[in-house]
Amino acid sequence: MTFDLYLIIGSLPKMFEGIGLTLQLLFLSAFIGLILAVILLLMRLSLRWYLSIPAFLYTYVFRGTPMLIQIFVIYYGLPQFKSIQQSVLWPILREPFGCMVIALSLNTGAYVAEILRGGVLGVDKGLHEAGKALALTTSQRFIYITAPIAVRITLPAYSNDVISLLKATALASTVTLMDVTGVARTIVAKTFAPYEIFISAAIIYLVLTWLIQTGFGLFEKRMSRYVKQ
Repeated sequence: MTFDLYLIIGSLPKMFEGIGLTLQLLFLSAFIGLILAVILLLMRLSLRWYLSIPAFLYTYVFRGTPMLIQIFVIYYGLPQFKSIQQSVLWPILREPFGCMVIALSLNTGAYVAEILRGGVLGVDKGLHEAGKALALTTSQRFIYITAPIAVRITLPAYSNDVISLLKATALASTVTLMDVTGVARTIVAKTFAPYEIFISAAIIYLVLTWLIQTGFGLFEKRMSRYVKQ
């Protein structure tokens, strides 16, 4: 077996064709998932059982089942129901891209909700008491005291989740999408050189991961600029 370095270099430009789709999946899913996570967080923090219990069950199911199974259930399972075919969701669910965005968003929403909940619970109770002493309402204490501190606490864990989401986009190739991994698989089918081609794909993911880590690192540094080291 010979290692063809030139094949890796030559295949990288072809891999770039799938970066656009990978980034679309990443940013759309991260955005939708974050909105969903905030809703789930508020439900989990609610004292009303009919809000907290469904949110708990949701996070338990999506964190406790494999991502690939979730994708297959949404892509292969839901379109089989006539009620889905006749609903407003059908234009989204009949396309693999829409199914993939929904699956990624639902999955990352469950993980991020728990990350945010940990951040909120990690805020010192003394700060809440100080807010009460200043006659701040519950919503004002959450917006001006809890939320900024919780964001700073959760940033490292959230950045790791975004990186995990990036890697999860590689599963898009299982539903015929031509992301970075999907393009790599087509090149492998032509060259019969899986070793070199998938190393090329790994290089692209490593670069994207470095960019995400750097971006979050700068944001975390800015958020912590008033914190004494």
